[in-house]
Amino acid sequence: MARLLLFNKPFGVLSQFTDRGSPTARATLSDYIAVKGVYPAGRLDRDSEGLLLLTDDGRWQARIADPRFKLPKTYLVQVEGDPQEAALARLRQGVELKDGMTLPAEVARIDTPELWPRDPPIRVRKSVPDSWLTITIREGRNRQVRRMTAAVGLPTLRLVRWSIGDWTLTGLAPGQFLDLSV
Repeated sequence: MARLLLFNKPFGVLSQFTDRGSPTARATLSDYIAVKGVYPAGRLDRDSEGLLLLTDDGRWQARIADPRFKLPKTYLVQVEGDPQEAALARLRQGVELKDGMTLPAEVARIDTPELWPRDPPIRVRKSVPDSWLTITIREGRNRQVRRMTAAVGLPTLRLVRWSIGDWTLTGLAPGQFLDLSV
């Protein structure tokens, strides 16, 4: 049986077990997970939060991380500005980025979700509103959601990956993980 960990990665934590190449120590997975033999199935940027899957099975790791399998990844995204329908339509159709056109995304405006406070908090500008979106993609390009929202004039302020496939963050506080057998 393969082992699968669902981890709620806090802001500022690297999606790896060691931090090589930095003159100052940064938080890594080893600060939260003392399980031997598991490795991340995909990545989540240091400045992003949320669901990171880890497994001890190479086939599961490939199946989860490889864009060929088009496993949906849903993000809660706080953006700067008031998204108009034209910007949302562009995200739904796919956005031209420097590395090519993205696949269409599922996008919806949502009310402010009930999430844990981020440390440090996002920057707030009194003269510029912010809004929340859910964005579901089936690719995994580097910083893709951030680049997509920026391309339509909606810079990302906070990014929380809520789900990968059927796995979600439900019930997991930042820094906690759930150990499953699959």
